[in-house]
Amino acid sequence: MATTTEDAAPPRAGQGPGAPAPRRPPRRLPLLPLIVTLVVALPVSLVCGVAFGSAGLSWGEVLRYLGAGLTGGTIESDEIAAYTIVWELRFPRALLAAVVGAGLSGIGVAVQAMVRNALADPFVLGISSGAAVGANAVLLFGALSGLGIWALSTAAFGSALVSMALVYAAARTPQGLTPLRLVLTGTAMYYGFSAVTTLMVFSAEHGEAARSAMMWLLGSLGGATWDSLPIAAVVVAVGLTHLMYSARRLNAMAMGDETAAALGVDARRLRGELFLSTAAVTGAVVAVSGAIGFVGLMVPHFARMLVGADHRRVLAVAPLLGAVLLVWVDILSRVLLAPVELPVGVITAVVGVPCFVLLMRRRGYTFGGA
Repeated sequence: MATTTEDAAPPRAGQGPGAPAPRRPPRRLPLLPLIVTLVVALPVSLVCGVAFGSAGLSWGEVLRYLGAGLTGGTIESDEIAAYTIVWELRFPRALLAAVVGAGLSGIGVAVQAMVRNALADPFVLGISSGAAVGANAVLLFGALSGLGIWALSTAAFGSALVSMALVYAAARTPQGLTPLRLVLTGTAMYYGFSAVTTLMVFSAEHGEAARSAMMWLLGSLGGATWDSLPIAAVVVAVGLTHLMYSARRLNAMAMGDETAAALGVDARRLRGELFLSTAAVTGAVVAVSGAIGFVGLMVPHFARMLVGADHRRVLAVAPLLGAVLLVWVDILSRVLLAPVELPVGVITAVVGVPCFVLLMRRRGYTFGGA
């Protein structure tokens, strides 16, 4: 019997007997409905962040006090204590959690693209550990005490800028910043600053000061005030705006410097811009919340899983997803062992590690796409 050309052709990959079925591309969620869902979920989460806590308040009280604070309404004299809890303590804390979550998630996307490393996060540049040195100098030894409530944020942000300058000076070459040198330099600086921080903690004379320092190092939103919120919010908003503006160039850079150059993108210049943006946002966020880990590593991967690898889509989703996530993490940190408050970084690690492992074992998922 004659054999046709089609019959004689060798079986294609995945078509032979016993070969595994070809993988289907993972489904991506429509972008607009997902954004709308997250936009609706965020204010709901903020209200829950105000309502839940060790001091029991009804939903009606929470909504009424929030309305009075937002519109300048009046309250009864016997409601001042409850109103203070809602408006002066819980609401700025919930807003700060959203700002920090959005900032960490957005710059997590940028850092992973900048160094082309799936395990990179906002703290890989060593800036957070540098900020910890300044914060511990205030908490343990009373540095900058003349600045009052601004001492901690000022010291943390100032030392973050110093660490940024050191990393930049050590990693920069005549050809600019390269991904490998950034990762290696940032990692080395991280361990160096962490050693200084540990030495400071062991040198402290007061145990309570050391406890406060450790709480800050593990991440805490307990110090949120209306005074500390605007600066962090503005820096995060500017940083995220720059990232959205650079989304197309991020797509090119993620494919390699040579490919980016062929597409008309100067990867070295873009990497320098991203370094400054991520350093500023990381410093501002760490200054008000401490070192909250895992958010900037985990959320970008979940965003890619939901909407694909295009940075225009990822950066539209990741900040909203991170904001909602960290609001609920902060709620858990306050209610799990109430009235004792857990460090936020502990909750993000406990929740994030198993979720991240399951994500990595998910069939068909790799960094940057399917």
